[in-house]
Amino acid sequence: MIRTQTYINVADNSGARKLMCIRVLGTGNRKYANLGDIVSAVVKEAVPNLSLKKSEVVRAVAACVRKGMKRHNGMILSFDDNAAVVVNQEGNPKGTRIFGPVARELREYNLTRIVSLAPEVL
Repeated sequence: MIRTQTYINVADNSGARKLMCIRVLGTGNRKYANLGDIVSAVVKEAVPNLSLKKSEVVRAVAACVRKGMKRHNGMILSFDDNAAVVVNQEGNPKGTRIFGPVARELREYNLTRIVSLAPEVL
């Protein structure tokens, strides 16, 4: 689960390396973001000479979360760290590559572009 002021690793080549969640987007006053949810975040670390700069506010989709998520078949899926993919207003990723595995549940949330770019889908 990702909540405000949580540091998140970036799983794409958009130029950001670390994000800090500043708001969980969605209906109502949500406290936590789970797999596939969109958060508003600020860039805390960035790679020089790329499009995203430090202290820039971006939208990101939670691609990996440490909190275990139970699937319908009883299997519990959890990752080593919290990771997100930076997206634009339409939900398309800003980067052209995605590093590391992503969960299969992202396809259910109409994030097929992220799933197709990922090297491994769990």
